[in-house]
Amino acid sequence: MADIDQAKQVLREKAWRRLIDGGGAPADSYGKIPGFYGTQATAERLAELDEWQQATTIKANPDWAQLPIRTRALEDGKLLYMAVPRMASLEPFFLLAPETLTVPAGEAAEKKGAAQVAQRVGVDAMRPIDIVVCGSVAVNRSGARIGKGAGYSDLEVALLVEAGLVTESTVIVAPVHALQVVEDEIPETEHDFSVDYIVTPDEVIRCTDRRRPPGLVWDDLTAEKIAAIPVLAAQRHAR
Repeated sequence: MADIDQAKQVLREKAWRRLIDGGGAPADSYGKIPGFYGTQATAERLAELDEWQQATTIKANPDWAQLPIRTRALEDGKLLYMAVPRMASLEPFFLLAPETLTVPAGEAAEKKGAAQVAQRVGVDAMRPIDIVVCGSVAVNRSGARIGKGAGYSDLEVALLVEAGLVTESTVIVAPVHALQVVEDEIPETEHDFSVDYIVTPDEVIRCTDRRRPPGLVWDDLTAEKIAAIPVLAAQRHAR
């Protein structure tokens, strides 16, 4: 596992440098889910997919780069779930329903806005997810991806798989800049998931090497990680 983690970190460093040096994102994107240039065009391209138009429930990461997609989801009348940053709650998702918004969609879809106006929910109060939108540092054309290394996206998807809310019919999408699409092989472990579509400002790439975790992989979780995430601590206690 340590070798895989190190290999992923090497790929992250390479991807951040390539993206920033290539003019695809500002310098402060280093070390983060990159706030790449072209996020609005990416949201518009994603909205053209049949899967998006048919979807009624979207789960998205709370990073800045995916703000236009979260806003578009609300404007298109879709139920939006956003992860609470660092899953720091027994109810680790924000629920935003378009018909109940008291502020503009773009404001509600921001991290600060969601924290103020959204209801927090646990998996027991959620509906099945049609599309998962995940932040990524790099992704290859087979659908393998890496985030910034904290592991929250993997845990969120695993938790939803275990609850039966992310299923084989759920579509997972990585909106990224073209410079984040790499040719490198990205190592994967049991808890990793792959994406079904890569969406850039210029194209949509369909990936065919689908991979989903079986649920929470407890052997991959340290005691510290479990203790830091209330919903995991509660599930471990109940086991």
